[in-house]
Amino acid sequence: MNLLSQRMFTRIFIVLSGCLLLVPLQADAPSRRFELKAESPEFWKLIDHNAQLTRVGAGFGFTEGPVWDPAGFVYVSDEVQNKIYRLYLDGRKEEVIALGDPDGNTYDWQHRLLDCASVLRAIISVTLDGHFTVLSDRYEGKKFNSPNDVIIGPDGAAYFTDPTLDLVEGQKQEIPFQGVYRLDEKGNVRLLTKELTQPNGLAFSPDGKHFYVDDSEKRNIRVYDVASDATLSNGRIFGEEPGGKDDGVPDDGVPDGIKVDKKENLYITGPKGIWVWDAQGHHLGTIIVPEQPANLAWGDADYRTLYITATTSVYRLRTKAQGFVPYLHH
Repeated sequence: MNLLSQRMFTRIFIVLSGCLLLVPLQADAPSRRFELKAESPEFWKLIDHNAQLTRVGAGFGFTEGPVWDPAGFVYVSDEVQNKIYRLYLDGRKEEVIALGDPDGNTYDWQHRLLDCASVLRAIISVTLDGHFTVLSDRYEGKKFNSPNDVIIGPDGAAYFTDPTLDLVEGQKQEIPFQGVYRLDEKGNVRLLTKELTQPNGLAFSPDGKHFYVDDSEKRNIRVYDVASDATLSNGRIFGEEPGGKDDGVPDDGVPDGIKVDKKENLYITGPKGIWVWDAQGHHLGTIIVPEQPANLAWGDADYRTLYITATTSVYRLRTKAQGFVPYLHH
């Protein structure tokens, strides 16, 4: 699948008479109904049969990068409106910063908000009052492609993916591959792997021994063993989310955002919603979401709620699982 095809699935395209037309989903006209589809009885140990999906906020362009704050709001990137917002549970939105194509976000150990700033081709920190500092924008003197998602590792360093998915049209790709990197507190950048075609979402296991990263173009998830110095080894395919066809039209959605619960079950965006996997690579079931999700985050006081950024909206779903939130564990 080429780059255009990948963005087609992620940004919701429709194939019509041989042409590709971009059709944004309207907040009041979702493309499908919420459904919990189990592939294994184990799914119901994580999600209640009667769990209800609720919409927290709507009217966005394309949502990404959710981060829960204990003050009772979620940070949300809007890649179309080019802003990061604070979204409160009553649906109220506050603009934090206007920034070209913000993407994945995380808190670090100092409770700073880190953002993948696609247009700046950088990892930045953002203050409460909307100012930013570039933490890194280069590897070996060459500009990153378009940083996509970022997490905090068990060592406190930032780990991020750098595909070409949001490389600004007309700008030169300076690094001849799409890498996964580690950025330490001193600003040092280390390449961890360059074997993925379009690396996107990423996550550590709770014990820090496994590192997951998905490839949106190949539609699979890889897992690596992690050494004490953060070196990755033994990369292998963990699972695949190939999608299918509905009435001849390919399912929307590719592997993108990843989150893990404390028992190392994985929640990964994919065709039609959130695919739930156990640590052995078994697909337990799918949370079918009305709009195609791109990312998700654990939230609420007990971190048992999934906040899901899905196209024009943000949804929430209570679970039986307790989320693993890397920046809280140090």
